[in-house]
Amino acid sequence: MPFIPHTEDDVQAMLKAIGADSIDDLFDEIPAELRISELAGVPEALSEMEIVRLMRSRSLRDRLPLCFIGAGAYEHHIPAAVWDIATRGEYYSAYTPYQAEASQGTLQTIYEYQTMITSLTGMYASNASLYDGASALAEASLMAVRGNRASNSKRILLAAGVNATYQSVAEAITGNQGLHFDRLPLDISKGTTDRAGVDAGDEAPVALVIQQPSFFGTLEDIDALTDWAHAQGALVIAIVNPTSLAVLKAPGDWGETGADIVCGEGQPLGVPLSSGGPYFGFMACTQKLVRQMPGRIVGRTTDLNGQPGFTLTLQAREQHIRRSKATSNICTNQGLMVTAATIYLSLLGHAGLKQVALASNNKTARLLELLTAIDGVEQTFSGSFFHEVVVTLDRPIAPVLEALAAVDILGGLDLSVAFPELGNALLVCATETKSDADLQRYASSLADILK
Repeated sequence: MPFIPHTEDDVQAMLKAIGADSIDDLFDEIPAELRISELAGVPEALSEMEIVRLMRSRSLRDRLPLCFIGAGAYEHHIPAAVWDIATRGEYYSAYTPYQAEASQGTLQTIYEYQTMITSLTGMYASNASLYDGASALAEASLMAVRGNRASNSKRILLAAGVNATYQSVAEAITGNQGLHFDRLPLDISKGTTDRAGVDAGDEAPVALVIQQPSFFGTLEDIDALTDWAHAQGALVIAIVNPTSLAVLKAPGDWGETGADIVCGEGQPLGVPLSSGGPYFGFMACTQKLVRQMPGRIVGRTTDLNGQPGFTLTLQAREQHIRRSKATSNICTNQGLMVTAATIYLSLLGHAGLKQVALASNNKTARLLELLTAIDGVEQTFSGSFFHEVVVTLDRPIAPVLEALAAVDILGGLDLSVAFPELGNALLVCATETKSDADLQRYASSLADILK
């Protein structure tokens, strides 16, 4: 976006038009003791040439290491057309309009996106996205409390494999509204929820959260857990990796009646790894709960001339309705990321997304085969996995990861911090972007380090 400077004459003309004597007058409601005259620690301004040189030198420090981390953010191949289209001017600055007639192109993009999300998840409706997967879980939990009118509980149960970061974010967002989260026990041998230890407890839960694939990459018995939750009078919130839905059962088909709310992180759908963001959360739900879903829903209709058109159908944010009736005030649509995801899904189609999912699973299986052939490395959990798997080393993980980073390999995530009961456990991930040479390089480097 070009920088448009304002001359002193421009500034004075604008001040005169609004009846202000100076720019400081615009902020006169801020008490003097709260104002600052300078920003401590901010360096002197640089020229354009100096800034370009600084940024180039810093970009060279990244060195493009091989990444095997996963854990909720995944490196997939993104066709060049995705961001060539998404960064065109008419898309790059697009945002969900507050007036339904403001931008038919933006509304159609969101409509197509919502259609693809409902197709993947097997749900009735999708919203126009949220900030990220973690805050989407918080919103889904609040939505469950509003939607499950048969329950007065604010207790949310979490399956054992739910991302610990998602739990922390959900607790931070919903804690002041009385929600509390309890985690079900982990079956140490399988890496899934310990079905024998599942207990509703003294206070019946309002919802059960199931992550599939789990944070460990394992696959839960989603049918049994879904039916158990519904038998307790609880709703089921599914956290899913959208890529996996090309090969795994859709949440709408879980158990006898399916999950009630589906959410997750949309980053795998055409959004590059970029130092932690920006990402986008997705959410879908059953018809029964659609009026409790935060955000906006775009619908297709016809105009007076019988031509197809698009409009905001449900608008549950406080800008649209009375604040007391709003379902959320943080459900901002990540318009640019959703645009990229829509283009990505359109280019790949179901067959292409399935190829990505299967290739990622095959690469992870091959990586596991290579790593467990090394002395001191064992597979932690038995059973199936998607494109992440946990291995156990014969020594602490942190020094090993440091040694791998020294040879430009991001070797995975140390699970001993969030899950100390697993011991020296390392979560590794491989996607379709990893060649056989990449997998061999990781294995040989790890073998040298462990020697």
